[in-house]
Amino acid sequence: MPSNLELSLYVFMLATFVGLEVIRRVSPLLHTPLMSLTNAISAISVVGAILITGAEGATTLSKVLGFIAITAAVTNIVSGFLITDRMLKMFHKRGEKK
Repeated sequence: MPSNLELSLYVFMLATFVGLEVIRRVSPLLHTPLMSLTNAISAISVVGAILITGAEGATTLSKVLGFIAITAAVTNIVSGFLITDRMLKMFHKRGEKK
């Protein structure tokens, strides 16, 4: 019987391969909606990492890993919004004001 860690690693590896295949086949026209979806997923990751990091009795390792997860997810969210904004600006006409 596999342990919880082995099952978790197995699911993580499968999700990684499936995610890479799905994202690789996305049309460039759908990039902006896909970026919005990944921002939403990253926001859920931030909330989960904050809950785990701030939990009572959290070990030093979980606090460090939680901090890394929060930093990476927030960087992903900010970058996603910046990229989406830049892509949407490409559709404005040259003389058009906001």
